[in-house]
Amino acid sequence: MLTAVFGLTGALVFGSADFLGGLAAKRISAMRVTALSAATGLVALLITTAFVGGTWSPSALIWGALSGVSGSLAIALLYASLAIGPMSILSPLTAVLGAVVPMVWGLLTGDRFAPLGYAALALALVAIVLVGFVPEKGAVRASMRGLLLASGSGILIGAFLIFIHQAPNDSGLIPLVMNRAASTSIMFATIGILAWVRGRRSADDSSGAERGRAGWIPGLPLALACGVVDAVGNALLLVGLRLGDLSVMSVLTAMYPAGTIILAAIVLKERIAPVQWAGLILAIAAAGMLAVA
Repeated sequence: MLTAVFGLTGALVFGSADFLGGLAAKRISAMRVTALSAATGLVALLITTAFVGGTWSPSALIWGALSGVSGSLAIALLYASLAIGPMSILSPLTAVLGAVVPMVWGLLTGDRFAPLGYAALALALVAIVLVGFVPEKGAVRASMRGLLLASGSGILIGAFLIFIHQAPNDSGLIPLVMNRAASTSIMFATIGILAWVRGRRSADDSSGAERGRAGWIPGLPLALACGVVDAVGNALLLVGLRLGDLSVMSVLTAMYPAGTIILAAIVLKERIAPVQWAGLILAIAAAGMLAVA
C-alpha cells in the first residue's frame, strides 16, 4: 500500500519539477537549468541529511555516485532525442524503457506478486505510454538516431533506479547526496567546457563575463525551485524503494509526465488530450491494484 502511495506521489512531484524546469528553460538554457537544479537539490539534501542522519559507507557513496552519473547521461540523451523528435514517439519510449529495465531486474532478483499485481504492472506500462504521449500534428516517423538516443536514455533511467536501490537501508539520504554531487559536477564541468570551446568567455573580457553571469539570472528562481522539488521527489522514491519492490516503484514513478501535464493544464491552461486523460485514469487504477496486490 505505502509503496504505491510513495510511487504515485513521487511521480507527481517529479512531474512538477519537470514543469518548473521547463518554464526555467524558456528563460535560460536547459543545461543551465539542469546544473542549477542539481546544485540546489544537493544543498537541500545536505541540510536534510544533517537532521535525519545516515551511515556514510563506501557502498552508499559508490551506488549514489553511479546513479548520479547514469542520471546525468540519461538527461543528456533525452534532450538530444527530443530535439530530433517526434516527441509523440520518443518521449513514451524513454518512459517505458525507464520502467521496464528496473521492473525486469526486480522480477529477476526476487520481486513476486499475486496475479493482480502482474496485471497492474502491465496496466501501468500502458498508462505510461498514454500519459507520456505528446500529440503532434503531422508527426513523422522516428529516425534510427532518435530511437537509439531515446532508448539509451530510457535504459540509463532504469540503471539510475537499479543503482539507487542497491544503496544500504541505513544510509538515509546519503546516496541521493552523492547522486546530486555527481550530477552537479558533471553538468557544471560540461557547461564550462562548452563555454571554453565556443569562446563565450575570455579572461580579459570583463564585459563578456558580465553578460555570461547575467545569462543565468532570468530563470534562476524557477531553476532553484525545480531543484528543491526534484530533491523531494528523489527522497520519496528512495523511501518507496526501501519500503517495497523495485518493479512497483519503477513503473509508478515513470508516470511523472502526469504531474507535468496537470500543472500545465492548471497554470498555463494547456489542453490535456483525451489519450492522456485515459492514461491518467489507468495510472490511478494501476496504483490502486498495486496497493492491494
